[in-house]
Amino acid sequence: MIELGKKQELVIVRKVDFGVYLGETVEAGETERVLLPIKQVPEGAQVGDAVTVFIYKDSSDRIIATVNEPKLQVGEFTTLKVLEVGEIGAFLDWGLEKDLLLPFSEQTKKVHEGEEVLAALYVDKSERLCGTMRVYKYLKTKSPYQMGDMVEGLIYELNEDFGVFVAVDRMYSGLIPKKEAQGDYKVGQTLQLRVTEVKEDGKLNLSAKQKAYIQMNEDAEMVLAAITEDYDGVLPFDDKAAPEVIQREFGLSKNAFKRAVGHLYKEKLIEIKDGKIIKTQA
Repeated sequence: MIELGKKQELVIVRKVDFGVYLGETVEAGETERVLLPIKQVPEGAQVGDAVTVFIYKDSSDRIIATVNEPKLQVGEFTTLKVLEVGEIGAFLDWGLEKDLLLPFSEQTKKVHEGEEVLAALYVDKSERLCGTMRVYKYLKTKSPYQMGDMVEGLIYELNEDFGVFVAVDRMYSGLIPKKEAQGDYKVGQTLQLRVTEVKEDGKLNLSAKQKAYIQMNEDAEMVLAAITEDYDGVLPFDDKAAPEVIQREFGLSKNAFKRAVGHLYKEKLIEIKDGKIIKTQA
């Protein structure tokens, strides 16, 4: 069976002026053949010779073979460059003459010409090859990582219910759970993350935060810098402020903010007075 979107070894069934017809066997019938255009035919090729080709559709939506190497096959994913954005979606460079369509419905964010996106190849309901940024089901789940390891992750989707979906090393399935996803995350962003859990199915739970004591020091430095530079030394609220206010101003949970403030107070770098946090004079 000739499979769309896959590399296959086929044999030459018939030679014509505009190329050769390929099939699984020399006896393949007309409905079981695919054309390899003349410019793609290996020099000296004869009927019965085997040729490794990739099967896709040309600009007229006809199944056709090519000896050129695509950057991915059906069920695979990789980073592809956006060549242009049209009326029905974006078009990606996947190594073949006909660019790969990334429909608007398969984009997890609005994409722009020149950027690179993580995309998988699939066959849509109309039997066309298309790209999708919804790569969750294509990611591997057996990673070499353990709890506490630091990894690099590429954000490919944001979900209000679950959190931030991440492709670790651009191949393994990872998630920053909603409760951990404090901050401004964007699809396409690359982060250094800590593995907080390896689940039974092999998927990774992740955190952008360091271990608690390291994170507290970093948060404290960030809060002090903000008080100094953005509030001229006087923050108009203290650690009893509403969680929404703290999240908006610092991107921290209320507990993380309280720990940072407590650390600064213990180091005598701030005073807390009349519902305000005041930087002490050095």
